[in-house]
Amino acid sequence: METKRNADMEQIKTELTRFMMSYKFALDEMNTRIDILKQEFQYIHDYNPIEHVKSRIKTPQNILKKVYRKRCELSLKSIRENIRDIAGIRITCSFISDIYKLSNMLQNQKDVTVVECKDYIENPKPNGYKSLHLVLQIPVFMSDRAEDVYVEVQIRTIAMDFWASLEHKIYYKYNRDIPVNLLEELKEAADTVSQLDMKMERINREISKYKKSNGSDDELQEILINNKKFSIPHEFFTQFLKLEE
Repeated sequence: METKRNADMEQIKTELTRFMMSYKFALDEMNTRIDILKQEFQYIHDYNPIEHVKSRIKTPQNILKKVYRKRCELSLKSIRENIRDIAGIRITCSFISDIYKLSNMLQNQKDVTVVECKDYIENPKPNGYKSLHLVLQIPVFMSDRAEDVYVEVQIRTIAMDFWASLEHKIYYKYNRDIPVNLLEELKEAADTVSQLDMKMERINREISKYKKSNGSDDELQEILINNKKFSIPHEFFTQFLKLEE
């Protein structure tokens, strides 16, 4: 009897390990894709829109809490389908326009399925919270199977992230029962953050215009790869210009 019980527990442990590993691999895959987009931006546009990337996997304890809260069946199949934020990534960008550029790039990847998109920037939550939330499904290939795994991606600006972090700390400090005056002040702070984001966006557009109009020919004749500058042979320019004529 004890031997069978131990064997059953070993099987459950193995299945749960494989279950959690699929989310770990999904995060690895998404982080690699994000890093490639980050480098592409840097090399092609001489600009990096991504300030920070954080990722996490819910613990089995937190998954269980959410199962009870959502009242879904306690099985791996049900959890896989109903709890879609087990793997989570938060991307912090410099500007609001960067959020939508990055979102479109992720959504347009051929093997990525967009399950859900919630735009809390265009439609902020009542408390002032702003962010773009995506639920994506990406394939994970293992030795004996391929699985489509859900990953939640949150994209926000530095200012939005600053506000959300403080709001989260205050929320739990008061055990979710925040005084009305603090709620009002938090909402005012969210409005201030929004104004700051828009102002910085305008400044960035002006800088971009200036940079385009004052770029030197030397910069056009160099490419940057792996933090090394390479001169572009003159023949490349003459050949491509001939083909376009």
